[in-house]
Amino acid sequence: MSLKFFAAALAALALFAAPAMAQMTMPASIMLGDLELTNAFTRAMPPNAPAGGGFVTITNHGTTDDRLVSATSNVGGVVEIHEMTMVDNVMQMHSLPDGLVIPAGQTVELKPGGYHIMFIGVDKPFAEGEMVPVTLTFEHAGSVDLMLPVAPLGATSMPAMQMSNG
Repeated sequence: MSLKFFAAALAALALFAAPAMAQMTMPASIMLGDLELTNAFTRAMPPNAPAGGGFVTITNHGTTDDRLVSATSNVGGVVEIHEMTMVDNVMQMHSLPDGLVIPAGQTVELKPGGYHIMFIGVDKPFAEGEMVPVTLTFEHAGSVDLMLPVAPLGATSMPAMQMSNG
């Protein structure tokens, strides 16, 4: 009888623990010092694609500018901070070797078609429903580990139903 009780208790625990563990993996908002990180995601890549983008909104609630100085990941290859700009009606992308300033009291969006995290030479294309690890390092706030949920190919944001309420 105690074995049946134990099995039932374990099953109940699994039902309640799974959503809690999912929320611990990628909460809707993460605070790192004065910085608040929200809307973190990446998107699915076509087969054999060598590169993908990562996106996050960073709000600096402080009174001093900070700077996103680097990004790293274990998905293979190199991870850089990039910017896309329009020059003579041609979209150009380039890395930001000095990082990206996050001005005091302002919000900077890393999003498709603008600033973004560039994963170059990944081991395998990101697939919808997976999570991609990345560590962001800021000049003043320090480092934070994120798990980026993979949205559908071509998504401009993470579908609301897939985001955690953390």
